[in-house]
Amino acid sequence: MIGKLSPDRLDRVLERTGIEDDAVRLGPALGEDAAIIELAGTNLVVSTDPLSLAAEDLGRLAVHVACNDVATGGARPRWVTTALFLPEDDPETLELLVGQLDETARALEVAIVGGHTEYAPTLDRPLAVLTAFGVTDRPVRTGGATPGDVVVLAGTAGIEGTGILATDFRDELIDRGVEPAIIDRGAERTASVSIVESALAVRSLATGMHDPTEGGVLAGLVEVAGASECGIDVNLDAIPVATDTAAICAAMNVDPYRVFGSGALLVTVRPDNRDAALEALSATGVTATQIGTVVEGDPVVTMGDERIEVAPRDQLYPLWE
Repeated sequence: MIGKLSPDRLDRVLERTGIEDDAVRLGPALGEDAAIIELAGTNLVVSTDPLSLAAEDLGRLAVHVACNDVATGGARPRWVTTALFLPEDDPETLELLVGQLDETARALEVAIVGGHTEYAPTLDRPLAVLTAFGVTDRPVRTGGATPGDVVVLAGTAGIEGTGILATDFRDELIDRGVEPAIIDRGAERTASVSIVESALAVRSLATGMHDPTEGGVLAGLVEVAGASECGIDVNLDAIPVATDTAAICAAMNVDPYRVFGSGALLVTVRPDNRDAALEALSATGVTATQIGTVVEGDPVVTMGDERIEVAPRDQLYPLWE
């Protein structure tokens, strides 16, 4: 079984978090992207993420995923630590991963400040676990939405999933009739998974921000609803899907709304800040769209007659099992 723990099992994990510390403004909680720790005159935002299933772009995606979560906390990422586990002594893979980590960190102006690297022969693929850090005077959490807020999506659905499919499953896509040019365009999506600049551009207007990753945009919306203890009414038709994403997902029989969604950003804002938020996001070069509203009631995502109470399992996982 690959993927996140079920909510009830995760609750048991979240019950065991060590001592209470008054400096912790936001600790581990379902749906929250990062911890927020109050320091002298500022706030430290910290997030840890593992990545193992994106073989071709593991190092690049690992940096982006960790840094994205810090940005949704309202901070510019500044430092990361890296833990790399390799299944065998493979100098070429190590060189590829380290090169990607370095290149991506430099592009984001982030310093790699420590970590650990070892061989773990029980693994069947490399594993990267990154922790990212940043500081901010205005922290933002996932669960900051209140009824009446507008839900905005920056970017399109399934960006990270498209890149993974186009690189790791290229031969299968060709066998299923997808044009190489479309696959190439999809593979380029791995270079577009950073939401750092978008998050920083809109943080002063946001009541909440969230980076939809595993399970895609729909899982991200469920997590926002749960963390905010509100419902969300969603217009599924309003969620944009790029043409290459649509073609690649259709060929692999997966739903673009339910595959890895890094590269998109969910933002909740007060209605009177909607236009300003859309303008700020668009100025960073991304598509910005209102896709729903926050409503009173149980933490459920409603799309017409469909109600989603539990974040869907990512539809890429069965492809690896």
